[in-house]
Amino acid sequence: MADQKRAGSGGRTGLPAPPEWLIGGLRPAPTPIPWPAVARAAIALATPLAVGLATGQSAYGALASMGALSGVIGDTADAYRMRIFNIAVPQLFGALGVTVGSLVFGHGWLAVAALTLVALVSGMISSIGAVASVSGLLLLLNAVVGAGLPLPGPWWKAPLLLSLGGLLVLLLSLLAWPLRRTEPEREAVAGTYRAVADAIEAAASDAYDTRRQAVTHSLNTTYDLILGRRAREHGRRGELVRLSAQLNVVIPIVEAAPAVHLRGWGVDPAIPAAVRELADAVSEGRTDAAEPDLPAPTTPAERALDSALRYAFTVVHRPDPDPTNIDDRLGRPAALRIRLRRATRNVLLSGASWRYGLRLALCIGLAQVLVSVVPVERSYWVALTIVFVLKPDFGSVFARALMRAVGTAGGLVIAAAVLAEVPRGWWDVPVMMLLAALIPAFSAKGYAFQTAAITPVILLLSDTLNHRGFDLVLPRLTDSLIGCAIALVAGYLLWPESWHTRIGARLADTVAATAEYVEYAFGSEDDHAERARHRRRLYRDLSTVRSEFQRALTEPPPMGARAAAWWPLVVAVERVVDATTAARVRVNHGAGWPAAGEVEDVVVQLRELARGLRRSVTLVEVRARLEGDEEGVLAPLRQEVRAARAITSPRSVPRAP
Repeated sequence: MADQKRAGSGGRTGLPAPPEWLIGGLRPAPTPIPWPAVARAAIALATPLAVGLATGQSAYGALASMGALSGVIGDTADAYRMRIFNIAVPQLFGALGVTVGSLVFGHGWLAVAALTLVALVSGMISSIGAVASVSGLLLLLNAVVGAGLPLPGPWWKAPLLLSLGGLLVLLLSLLAWPLRRTEPEREAVAGTYRAVADAIEAAASDAYDTRRQAVTHSLNTTYDLILGRRAREHGRRGELVRLSAQLNVVIPIVEAAPAVHLRGWGVDPAIPAAVRELADAVSEGRTDAAEPDLPAPTTPAERALDSALRYAFTVVHRPDPDPTNIDDRLGRPAALRIRLRRATRNVLLSGASWRYGLRLALCIGLAQVLVSVVPVERSYWVALTIVFVLKPDFGSVFARALMRAVGTAGGLVIAAAVLAEVPRGWWDVPVMMLLAALIPAFSAKGYAFQTAAITPVILLLSDTLNHRGFDLVLPRLTDSLIGCAIALVAGYLLWPESWHTRIGARLADTVAATAEYVEYAFGSEDDHAERARHRRRLYRDLSTVRSEFQRALTEPPPMGARAAAWWPLVVAVERVVDATTAARVRVNHGAGWPAAGEVEDVVVQLRELARGLRRSVTLVEVRARLEGDEEGVLAPLRQEVRAARAITSPRSVPRAP
């Protein structure tokens, strides 16, 4: 009891525990270290520096290393063809950015106007997708560097050197392509099978929801990987056809898993073992004939799982895949010119794109005006801080500002030791190898850790260009704090959408889509492929909503508190989708068809829930009356819908005395 009292009051000191939104980002993520990326970063950043020292052009080497740093930041894809897009395309924008920046270097208010305009464009194109986001980052990042540092002339030399550094990272990342080719895609498909096996194995345990979320994430990632490979290959080529077919046949297994889960008891261990055997066959590329050793099914859920597994064994071990089974479940990607046209239209007409672009432009403009009026040493660091803090897809602006300050302080400790103790010259090469290796290793652990790793690298390269030594350390800390303050005030507090959460609207859209899915699943049409696409899109939307809520949980009150109150409803909606899938699978394998009135009642309740979410900022409890056969196929679905409607915010319903 005494221990509990001490724990509840914050320990011996009596101080309360810090809030989760404040300390969550300081916990390292439990992710493995990407050792190949670590090796590439060490070689790519140290090699240009060594070449520059050997030729007596250390400044040129530092610029090429800066380009390599940009390439390391974008080196996040597994598939080799996607690495070309992820690294090469952003380098083009980075070269354009440094060209613009160097042309306005030393031109006062012209530089302010130019960087503000570049920030607007950068922010708007960042909303297109992952590659565009990194491209927008490097466009503005290099423009700020070009406008803040004296770079060697003529004007084309700096972009050329930066591009050469990025090209080195690209070449290193593609070295194994002739030997491995489609291995990343194959391992992704095999990983999806293993995630499905884990979910089936946990069907009767509390771990099922977590395992099912892992399946959704794996499917999203793997489909993106396969679609990325097929984006420019509309023909039906052998290896890609096999991977697409093998990925598609896991969908019926995924659909059967909720039915097994809702049944309430576990499965024979032979079933997850058979799924893992499929994963091994995909990973090893085996095409030998194989028959699964499965128990005899007795219920509709078991028959669904048995049928899906046997069909998967047939397809996975088939040397020549059926060409009618390679269409992806999310729709074949359009031609590149069509997607570019759509992206351009979306950027120009999207209110969110304009709002983010204006927010970023305002902050960069204020930073440049400030450093033009007030003498701030090496002022480009203020704008660099804002660029990293205000990236839209990096998470909470508020949390990133705090993590940036903490990470910068940690990185400056490392930089201070290096600049104070390590003599300039050839010692910079092994030091750079060590510091560069920390970037991908720390980036996987969280934003604060990534900042702590990047800070000493940039300072060491800046010192090579400016020869300021230890005197760089304290100005960098001051500049970072100024940049964080501008981002918090002009990029966060002045924009109501930052702290008045819109998560309710996003969740309402997903609930409305769930109602459509229920209606389609039990409608008169029976297009399995289209139903699968409905379900996959819905699970992808739910995954996005979950990510949005997790981001909101890192915000200070009121957003963080509201997201915490609404979080159970996110889980409840996911369970409604699972129950719908399970009911349809049971119908397909022998269970009775539900009455039309039962389906309509569920759809009405879900649509009313969606309307309520759009009208209110707090959750309101509703006792839904859903009648129907309690032994029928929709009974679990009605139970999940009633549970979702009964969830209420603690502030909206008074506590009972």
